[in-house]
Amino acid sequence: MRKLVVSEFITLDNVMEDPGGAEKFERGGWAFQFDRGPEGDKFKSDELFDSDAMLLGRVTYQEFEKAWPSMTGEFADKMNNMPKYLVTSSLSVAGWNNTTIIKENITEEIRKLKDQPGKNILVAGSRLLVQKLMEYDLVDELRLMIFPIILGKGKRLFDATTVKHSLKMMEVQPVGNAGVITMIYRPETTQ
Repeated sequence: MRKLVVSEFITLDNVMEDPGGAEKFERGGWAFQFDRGPEGDKFKSDELFDSDAMLLGRVTYQEFEKAWPSMTGEFADKMNNMPKYLVTSSLSVAGWNNTTIIKENITEEIRKLKDQPGKNILVAGSRLLVQKLMEYDLVDELRLMIFPIILGKGKRLFDATTVKHSLKMMEVQPVGNAGVITMIYRPETTQ
């Protein structure tokens, strides 16, 4: 069975909105104010190359669809060529190559994907999708890159949840020299 791995950039106050600055959030671009160093780059590279599919919500998908096709290099080639699964109720056409749209029976379709042989399924961004995945116990690993900044406002990874989640810390590591930390959690139970 494949693992579903959620990967997020977040601030100390749990904001995940617009880490790169492309979404025009007034406090966006915060992730690139910090040097995550070669260890942080390796963390991101390892999680991508340990995956052979991506699962994305509409907003993140559309941002990635604008950015990645024009990029080059090994990381970009992997992003552009791997199978992508887009969870959306509003789009019927996906322009980024190797994309399959999931509109109905979402949890069932994701369980089917997890049951297939292969490497991890990576979820990046996709805040609302991640909240639903957690609610339905579909997340096997939560990978956070935490940046030492408090924004005071913005969309948060976990704001209101319908269930309580206990997590087990698997790894924590400072990366770079600017106070960035990577953390890996696995869900224990849902109540």
